[in-house]
Amino acid sequence: MSKVALYKTSPETIVDDYEKLLKTIEYDKILSKTNNTLLKLNLSWTLYYPACSTPPWQLEGVLNILNKSGYKNVLAVENQTVVTHPWKGAYYNKWLPILEKYFVEFKPLTDVKWSSFKPKEEMLAMNDLFGEVLIPDIFLNSDVVHFPTIKTHGHTVTTGAMKNAFGGLIPKYRHHAHKKIHEVLVDLLAIQKEIHNSIFAVMDGCVCGNGAGPRTMDPYIGNIIISSEDQVAIDALAAKVMGFDPLKIDYIKMAHDRGLGIGDPDQIEILGIDKAELNSLNFRFTSKKSPVIRWDQFLRKKTQKIYLLHRMLFNSPLFKSFIFASEFYHDKIWYPSIGKKKIENFNDTEWGKLFNRYEYGPFPEYEEVKEWNPY
Repeated sequence: MSKVALYKTSPETIVDDYEKLLKTIEYDKILSKTNNTLLKLNLSWTLYYPACSTPPWQLEGVLNILNKSGYKNVLAVENQTVVTHPWKGAYYNKWLPILEKYFVEFKPLTDVKWSSFKPKEEMLAMNDLFGEVLIPDIFLNSDVVHFPTIKTHGHTVTTGAMKNAFGGLIPKYRHHAHKKIHEVLVDLLAIQKEIHNSIFAVMDGCVCGNGAGPRTMDPYIGNIIISSEDQVAIDALAAKVMGFDPLKIDYIKMAHDRGLGIGDPDQIEILGIDKAELNSLNFRFTSKKSPVIRWDQFLRKKTQKIYLLHRMLFNSPLFKSFIFASEFYHDKIWYPSIGKKKIENFNDTEWGKLFNRYEYGPFPEYEEVKEWNPY
């Protein structure tokens, strides 16, 4: 039976509670000190927005116990997308001073070698969409720790540990996965099971995101943290807490049916909280679609059988207009007109005050990635 640990927490006790959470799930039996340990952070927006990306206390909570336990071969990674920048995102989300404190390097996956990989498991969508599977060489025979947050998503209803691999195992062109996003997430989990020695996830629900995720959401104070080595089980429990039926979410149901993990909460052993208290947790979230996601889904669906038009829209320089529209809507319209007001309200909460106590550190120096072809 898969195990998932869940604890309630507070801004005053969060770092200690992460230590308690990881000890409860027996992290040291999952992660080996002799292997390379990759911290796959979650960056859904270059700009800071509550619940959108890995918060600093989540990173500090995990690094604190890994450091005290003698883990030395630790590397933090995140990828670049057409709408996120790893170095800028690491700065705005206050990761860099924490990584420096614990002597951990931050490595954008744009700066590492990727190689072709042939999975043994039958792929549901990866080969059809991308022609081949590419993985970062540093992922082979490593342990990986995923750092998702509890939030909704316009493409997948919820997003969590399984979706966090999306940014680590598809180097570019990730928007093409939206055609078969649930199948892609199942494929990525199957690939992870072949390339990693261990897969572990620590999910932050101190501040959650409700609505049109993964960016334009309403912050929700959840005061919980979750951990498991079963990526399906942790996503299922998070979905249940959010108020969804996990087995009605396609990627969870598919992964459960293929034996990649447990998606039925009744088959999961819950640690750290009793059953009655767990059943009382229902955030009553609703997954919505932002205008950008709604139009993306509409255009892909309507043009998928019109080959030339579809390629012109999504595989040519014309796609740059979609990238521009997304950045303009999110960064220039929604963020200053709606997002900043929500951030101001969040800053009045105890979690907002905690975020503001963390330092940005100096703005990083980096080399821009060249030849970033998103088509």
